[in-house]
Amino acid sequence: MKPVAFDEAETYEPEEGWRRVSMAGSDRFSFEWFEKPPGHSSPMHDHENEQVCLCLEGELTVATEDGEVTLQKNDSVLLAPNEPHRVENTGDELAVGLDVFAPGRSFDFWTDREE
Repeated sequence: MKPVAFDEAETYEPEEGWRRVSMAGSDRFSFEWFEKPPGHSSPMHDHENEQVCLCLEGELTVATEDGEVTLQKNDSVLLAPNEPHRVENTGDELAVGLDVFAPGRSFDFWTDREE
């Protein structure tokens, strides 16, 4: 067993107000809890990982080249490996979500990427 206490987990803040917390996981799958302030959007990006994005609080709009979907509390979306996408808080309140990646990944995806 490998417990991860939320307050002691590895945290990464790619931009002010956009915080990601690495939850328990492995090289086969990983979980990242995140929060985004109103109006914040991640850049359009893709990665080798299959991804499920689950909206826990607020409103998140996930956009791909094929369209977009707005997630409300407890809604989720599956993104295929290498599918370009971005996630935006289109609501008026802080949005909180959980991303699940397979295979698992680390924050190196954000820290080592080239724009």
